[in-house]
Amino acid sequence: MFTEEKLYDTLGELLFVVAMADGIIQEEETKALENLLKGHLHEENIKWSFNYEVSKNTDIEELYKKVIITCKKIGPSPIYTEFISSMKIIAEAANGTEKSEEKIINCFSKELIEKFKNDIENIK
Repeated sequence: MFTEEKLYDTLGELLFVVAMADGIIQEEETKALENLLKGHLHEENIKWSFNYEVSKNTDIEELYKKVIITCKKIGPSPIYTEFISSMKIIAEAANGTEKSEEKIINCFSKELIEKFKNDIENIK
């Protein structure tokens, strides 16, 4: 069942994937995350899931797959625009967006758009 909290937990995981895309979470990315979440309604959920993945040193490829599966199960949401803008902020934070980070952002958008378009076609 969809819950906004679950979606924001997933955002924390996704931001971890982007931050780790170049192999290390840089100080600038951590600061960008803090600034991004300051005052956010779901700040605690997002930080908790991000920090959990940091503590577990989670494999980013496996975590990305989990994020995509979760988002596909939840279905379309206007919150995904926030996901994309948040990923871009984290990616840009340290020395600009690297190719590995850009790939994650583009794949995320593409995979969800394709899934939701197919769902619409199947309804018709």
